This record gives sequence, C-alpha cells and structure tokens, in this order.
Amino acid sequence: MPATDLLVRARRVRLLSCDVDGVLTDGRIYVAEDGSELKAYSCLDGLGMKWLERSGIVVAWITGSSALAVAKRAATLGISRDVRGMENKLDAWEQLRAELALEPEECAHIGDDLPDLAVIVRCGLAATVPHAPEALQRRAHYVTRAEGGAGAVRELAELILAAQGKLAELLNAYGDQDALAAKPKLRRL
Repeated sequence: MPATDLLVRARRVRLLSCDVDGVLTDGRIYVAEDGSELKAYSCLDGLGMKWLERSGIVVAWITGSSALAVAKRAATLGISRDVRGMENKLDAWEQLRAELALEPEECAHIGDDLPDLAVIVRCGLAATVPHAPEALQRRAHYVTRAEGGAGAVRELAELILAAQGKLAELLNAYGDQDALAAKPKLRRL
C-alpha cells in the first residue's frame, strides 16, 4: 500500500481495537501452579495507548482470553473498553462501533491470528504483526516492524498520531525538540 494511502487511513482513526495475546504480549501464556495466567506486556505499548487516549482516540481490547491478568493490565492503563472471552471478535467490534457511533473507516484494529480476520477485513486501518499468518498479512494495510509484546502497538499508535499531526506535540512534551520535524516511518507492504 502506498504510504499516502496508509496516512489517509490513519488520519480517520477514532478507535483502535487490539487483540491481547500475540499483539500486546508475545503470545506465550504462563500458567502458575494455582492455575492463574501470567502475561508479559511491553511498557512501550502502554505509553502508546495512553497517548492515543490522551489525543481523543478510544482504545479497546478485544480478546478471547478471560484471564484476570488482562483485566488487571487494562485497569492499570485506564483501558475501560476491555472485552474478554470473545471468540467472535467481529460481534464485539460491531458493538463498540455502534456505542461510539463510528463508521468502519474510523476504526483501526491490530490482531495476530485468524480470530482477528473478520475485523481486519472490515476496519479502515488493519494492522498485524510479523509473525501473523499469511491470511492476515495479505489483508492488512500495515505490518509492524515490532513483534507482538515488543512495541507493535506503540509503533501503530505513533503512525496514527503522526498522520493526525498529534505525535510531535506529545514527543515535544518529553523534550524531543526534533519531534516537530519528524516524519512517520512507514513500512511498505
């Protein structure tokens, strides 16, 4: 996809929905002796999601997992739209769209496996990670450089925020004076 088309799609985004396992984590699930699940999340992704929310873009998680670890991390980040235990992600996504009165073109989704495919083919900006099956990579508008659990969501957040002219101000708040001249780095498909 040409970079200009990708930026046009990113400018429209008002909702980013994320899969959890394989996107916000590396996809591995650690099971403790008591049966609870442990997951490792990237702080890079956490800050990226906070930036999106601060910039008026809703962030939602749609996951097949029902693990308490997901709810705990979502609460820590202030992600109020945390839909867990969803095998049919499209239904959850459609419900979110309806609640927020958004068109598909105003929605981005990042997923890493076949349960995400129905949303990937319907949203305005579809993203996936390098380890995703070919079926997702073929249909995605953007494949991140970073792997799931290693900054993939942050990368997508920066792309969206840069396209909307909001990233430089966020970075400048941290003392990055060169942020105002920065251009988003896009990966061509």
